[in-house]
Amino acid sequence: GQPLGPRRLSLKPVPKVPSMEAFLREAAVKVKQQARGCLAPELCLQAVRAATEMPFAEGVRREQELFRVLLSSGQARALQYAFFAERAVRRWATPAGASWSSAAPQPVRKAAVIGLGTMGQGIVTSLVKASIPVVALEQDLEYLNKGRKAVMLLLEREAMKMEGGAQSLDFHNPARLQFTVDFDLLRDVDLVIEAVFENMTLKKEIFHKLSKICKPGALLCTNTSALNIDEIASATSRPQQVIGTHFFSPAHVMRLLEIIYGRYTSPTAIATAMQLAKALKKVGVVVGNCFGFVGNRMMFPYVQQAVFLLEEGSRPEAVDRVLEDFGFKIGPFRMSDLAGLDVGWRSRQGQGLTGPSLPAGTPARQRQGQRYSPLPDLLCEHGRFGQKTARGWYQYEKAGGRTAMPDPWLHSFLSHYRDTHGIKTRFIDQEEILERCLFSLINEGFAILAEGIASGPEHLD
Repeated sequence: GQPLGPRRLSLKPVPKVPSMEAFLREAAVKVKQQARGCLAPELCLQAVRAATEMPFAEGVRREQELFRVLLSSGQARALQYAFFAERAVRRWATPAGASWSSAAPQPVRKAAVIGLGTMGQGIVTSLVKASIPVVALEQDLEYLNKGRKAVMLLLEREAMKMEGGAQSLDFHNPARLQFTVDFDLLRDVDLVIEAVFENMTLKKEIFHKLSKICKPGALLCTNTSALNIDEIASATSRPQQVIGTHFFSPAHVMRLLEIIYGRYTSPTAIATAMQLAKALKKVGVVVGNCFGFVGNRMMFPYVQQAVFLLEEGSRPEAVDRVLEDFGFKIGPFRMSDLAGLDVGWRSRQGQGLTGPSLPAGTPARQRQGQRYSPLPDLLCEHGRFGQKTARGWYQYEKAGGRTAMPDPWLHSFLSHYRDTHGIKTRFIDQEEILERCLFSLINEGFAILAEGIASGPEHLD
């Protein structure tokens, strides 16, 4: 028989918490760091602040105002676009007429990974997390043991993040994860992912071996970032089973999986690779075969412009800051240091752009009539490969360190380089950095669409 009035919490005054101001200030700093440039987390914080300062009804009104700001923002539209684009890429099609609606995947009950470098380790980890039994293969026992150690460490870390812990992954069970140097253990796998380094001769050798050993229906995948899928397939007796599965580094974290079909790749092979992407909780994007495919092909001119900006007077930290403020998770130079500068260096040596196969008398800053910057090559010649050597475009506290710090050695190296080549430095503003990096990225995207390498703009985005 009591009246209900006093029980209604929303009518009670908001209690004053003594340390609230300090707490909210600290939270604001954290949000700014973790969600750089993102509106929603900052406005969420403002809504919480309103709840501590205003009576209930006013606080709710304030929250509605903030929500309306977000609802009509460009960021909301962009996120909605990204959400639907990720779903649109499941509906793939090739110019030859194969498509998602008519091709059925084969089951993958057991997989193998060849090569336990950085990429191989991440791919093995992804497969184990997806409960697909894996055979991990290396060329000799020394590399195998090194790879096994690294994989076990990654899996321990992943298990700690999961609810069931190590039991749920069960990666100490040889039926789930087996390490070997014996190719014969690949006889019964449904799918092999080759993840050795970017060397065409080596890859062809491995694929020749695989086509003799693997069962006829097995899918042969190559984790290459730029090499020609058709040339790799030519080393096998079954080019229809060969497909590119380009994982991005670190492979157990990055959600993108580029799936590259060659001239003879069968629709079933594409469907199976897409099904694998789904099992690994990755976004599979089907693209055509050209140098660099889509991801790296768009990255080349973007990073190239960033390097040209250094030649003309900018610094790595200035370029990275502008692109990160714009919304990129990581700028081009921090990204290069993370991925390893030696990867691109090896690729350029293979193309004859640098190294011993470069014809004598080639101008330092020109290749095939186009502007070229030897800066990344010079850093590699100094043994600066990025995070792995604690020195790259930045310096790091130790080899494998993650914190990028501006490097005075690099700054003086740059000014010496400019003097050598008679380059006059000038002040480069944010606008120019943004336009030169982004427009070259976008232009390359249009070229990829025009050539039919990607079947729609969502695939590029």
